Amino acid sequence: MTLSSTRRGFLQGALAGAAVLVVGLRPDGSLAAGAAEGAQLNPFVKIGADGQVTAIIKHFEMGQGPSTGLTTLIAEELGVRMEAIDYDFAPSDPAVYNNLFFGPLQGTGGSTAMANSFMQYRSAGAAARAVLIAAAAQTWGVDAAGLDIVEGQVTGAGKTAPLGDFVALAATLAAPAEPKLKEPGEFRLIGNPGTKRKDSAVKIDGRAKFAMDMQLDNQMVVVLARTPRRGGLVASFDDSGAKAIKGFIRAAALPNKVAVAVYAENTWAALQARDALTIEWDNTAAESRSSEDIRAEAEAAVSAAPTYNVNGADQAAVDALIAGAAQVLDQTFYFPLLAHAPMEPMTCTIEATAEGGIRLHDGCQMPTVPHGAMAKIFDLPMEKIEIVTMFAGGSFGRRANADADYQVEAALAFAITDRSRPVKLVWSREDDIQGGYYRPIAAHRVRVGLDAAGKIVGWDHRIATQSIMKGTFMEGFAVKDGVDSTSVEGVHETPYSLPGLAIGLTDIAPATSVLWWRSVGNTHTGYVMESMMDMAAAAAGRDPVDYRLNYLTQSAEQARFAGVLKLAAEKAGWGAVAEGRRQGIAVHKSFGTYVAEVVEVSGSAEAGVKIEKVTCAVDCGIAVNPDMIRAQMEGGIGYGVGHAMRDAITLTEGAVDQSNFPDYEPLRMADIGAIEVHIVPSNAPPSGVGEPGVPPAAPALANAIFAATGKRITALPMVNDVDFV
Repeated sequence: MTLSSTRRGFLQGALAGAAVLVVGLRPDGSLAAGAAEGAQLNPFVKIGADGQVTAIIKHFEMGQGPSTGLTTLIAEELGVRMEAIDYDFAPSDPAVYNNLFFGPLQGTGGSTAMANSFMQYRSAGAAARAVLIAAAAQTWGVDAAGLDIVEGQVTGAGKTAPLGDFVALAATLAAPAEPKLKEPGEFRLIGNPGTKRKDSAVKIDGRAKFAMDMQLDNQMVVVLARTPRRGGLVASFDDSGAKAIKGFIRAAALPNKVAVAVYAENTWAALQARDALTIEWDNTAAESRSSEDIRAEAEAAVSAAPTYNVNGADQAAVDALIAGAAQVLDQTFYFPLLAHAPMEPMTCTIEATAEGGIRLHDGCQMPTVPHGAMAKIFDLPMEKIEIVTMFAGGSFGRRANADADYQVEAALAFAITDRSRPVKLVWSREDDIQGGYYRPIAAHRVRVGLDAAGKIVGWDHRIATQSIMKGTFMEGFAVKDGVDSTSVEGVHETPYSLPGLAIGLTDIAPATSVLWWRSVGNTHTGYVMESMMDMAAAAAGRDPVDYRLNYLTQSAEQARFAGVLKLAAEKAGWGAVAEGRRQGIAVHKSFGTYVAEVVEVSGSAEAGVKIEKVTCAVDCGIAVNPDMIRAQMEGGIGYGVGHAMRDAITLTEGAVDQSNFPDYEPLRMADIGAIEVHIVPSNAPPSGVGEPGVPPAAPALANAIFAATGKRITALPMVNDVDFV
């Protein structure tokens, strides 16, 4: 995936009001500016006649920060203070707001928000600056070269005036096709550690509206009684008990028979009525395997010949290298299903519009998918579907999937009413844990051959997992020669120079719906790669940091990889910790970003282990918002170690065993003593930070646990092998 993009063709802007400035594209692709009455063409920047600047944010806000990051880019290039610029979420329109890395798809994911928008949003701000300065030059009769915009004021030639004075004239001027961007040395906001989040205040005081906050006049609340086993269908149901619940309206099977919809006047009544239903399920085609069966299947697959030779290696030659090695490390790993468990469960609200269309209110991560699904369900043209994007209380990938699952549920529940009342779909925490889409299970078997000096001579790596992309509309670009790239990422493109590397993949049938989970395949591949590198270092009698560096000497990519490894070790005081403390290290590249983490623990096998400190080094290119980067690294570390420590989704005859946080436990504040984040200065194009903090966290903890207890943890969750205190 390339992380750079050109300016031409990406500049859009608009200004709303009686006199507003629109920066947009002419049909030939060149930039234009003009009055916005009747149309706003591809807006990114909106400036009203009063001078109020609004950034139109094409990536939804789930806590990862695009409402601040993308606003920063426009404010920087336009020349306004962060306090003076507002933001709004873009409508669903992939022709305008597509993710530049996703082709025609409008969506947020893959830690791409900043990477795909960096040049686009800077250029939009610069184009707006150019036409405003040109308008001021005409008004004052001076040379535009002597003018600038500083803190929202056009200044120069001995004059100063607010932006609003020039909006009407600027709206009639043509914007430059290639507006001049600021040099890094001119940045005031980009890279400034004092630039704070734009959405903090509204979230603290309650002005921010999340999808769960939606309350339309006369709306009904609907909850669903879903099949407990994938593939089960409603055979029949009895709602006589539900009729005794005050506020209950009706119950009906969805047209696809996967659930019974319960309608009520409020959420409590809907949940109580659902509990009162009696449902008979047709489980003829339902999943019946338990977790033990699936694990056995996966582990058998990695001990057999793989289905796919991922990197085209000569397997016989690799086998011979390992067979002739002085030492052979042979280890099998297992990773369970994991739920995303965002703090706000799935929810959305759907209503009919006065114009005969449909409006969806949702913390919508990938608008193009539910937009198309609703057009099909309601047999309406795309322009009759409107999506109002709201704040989302976390996602970690859950709110985006190829099925638009919860939005389709809401649409079907609304479609089978008379459509006179809005319908709000609500998922409970139990629905969220049991209802769904999970990080796939995975098994790895790795055989590493070492020579007499401890150097790697061969590495045979076999993976068995459940494909995320196959059978979806994303298969065309994510699957090549049968290999789902998300199943092998983190191994296939490892920065380590590993001689005799063979990578094999076998797909196993999923027992549940599977989905990308924060950092996708890197969640398990990073764990295995960094555990095996640590094992190889131990077998060779070498320091784990020095050992890794020996395989990072050939390229610029490896130099950045080695750079974060050395920085994390230096800042953590590698090898010089207090008595009773031990450290583990891991480094991984994902989504274009390099992250190394050192976990420092205290304790023992007998007394249990405590995480005292995590030291992180991150190289994500230009650090647009350092405060945001630190927050995302901290969150990723917590998410990674929290799930690895205690969590697993298990199945009994196809049904999920866990139901809520008592048996799917989130990380606690006391679980980590301290986190320290160090950002590598860089002029490289910015890359993602929402996910890359996750992959090194668990293996760094595992390696620290080994240092403290002598136990190698090769199957998660860790709590099955060690106590945490």
